[in-house]
Amino acid sequence: DTLWDLAIAEVEKRENPDDDGKHVEVWEKSILFMGSKNGGKTTIILRCLEREETPKPTLALEYTFGRRARRHNAPKDIAHFWELGGGTSLLELIRIPISSHNIKSFSVVLVLDLSKPNELWTTMEKLLQVTRNHVKKILTKLEKANPGVATEIKQRMRNNLQRDHPDYELVDPFPIPLVIIGSKYDIFHEFDSEMRKIISKTLRFVSHYYGASLVFTSKSEALLLKARVLINHLAFGYDKSKSLSVDHSKPLFIPAGLDSLSQIGPPPASDSEIGKLRANTPLELWKKVFEKTFPPKSFCDLQDTKDPAQDLQYAEYEVDAMRAQKNQELEQYKRNASNSWKEMDLDSD
Repeated sequence: DTLWDLAIAEVEKRENPDDDGKHVEVWEKSILFMGSKNGGKTTIILRCLEREETPKPTLALEYTFGRRARRHNAPKDIAHFWELGGGTSLLELIRIPISSHNIKSFSVVLVLDLSKPNELWTTMEKLLQVTRNHVKKILTKLEKANPGVATEIKQRMRNNLQRDHPDYELVDPFPIPLVIIGSKYDIFHEFDSEMRKIISKTLRFVSHYYGASLVFTSKSEALLLKARVLINHLAFGYDKSKSLSVDHSKPLFIPAGLDSLSQIGPPPASDSEIGKLRANTPLELWKKVFEKTFPPKSFCDLQDTKDPAQDLQYAEYEVDAMRAQKNQELEQYKRNASNSWKEMDLDSD
């Protein structure tokens, strides 16, 4: 045995002294946190991992992990936490953490800033759309390579609703487990009651339509604990919570599959207003009603235009000097290539 083999064996022996050589499977789950810029994603992750650290702005895509033992002296399961920074400005990075190798154990947590309703729908739509398209591409490839796994993943999402649920045929579940967190409830709670009702009903509909869980949270320890319950279920397989709160005057807490379209009610608009709106799907109808009250910011406004490479807090002399040199070389190469192209004789005989 190599030194590494001996070290690994020693660690396993210390962590599992009563194992008697029996193999116990270690679970590995992965979660991607994404959502509103400065929406509180890092704070939620730190609380889930019970780390007393001051949150820092997320640069691009960041990774950390947590470990939990299901019982005393059992090997610890591992949860991989990915966090996408920049709101909707770094959508192309979503494809990095989600792959065909981990898709079976992957989940998404979407954090939406309740204090900025005019950005809410655009942020939610863009992030979920790009994620869903990427996951569907992976599942399409899996259907050819391993159809059993692809079918299992799709059926698992359908199982969030019982077959006898009245909405079973009316929803369109997200292809992988999804939790939607409405953050900054403390600010949201100060909104006009009618505004709160529209936002709450809309998020209830979206969550139910996608087969997702929904929870409102803030820096309050009690509300963060509710979010942790849902995330720990995804990360470590802890039991699902059976509690439910659908009162719009209080923080919402609705685990997947426990809501219904009849309880949510119609979009918050008059019949005459709804009749004037042209929508091809229920989701599109709710979007138009929501955006009538909260006109959206354009996608360009939500883009993070700051280049992290120009941020002084990340300055490194050697790296920056080399980058400047390479940029000069690239510009020179472009000029040479352009001149070469112009000098080429493209006349045909």
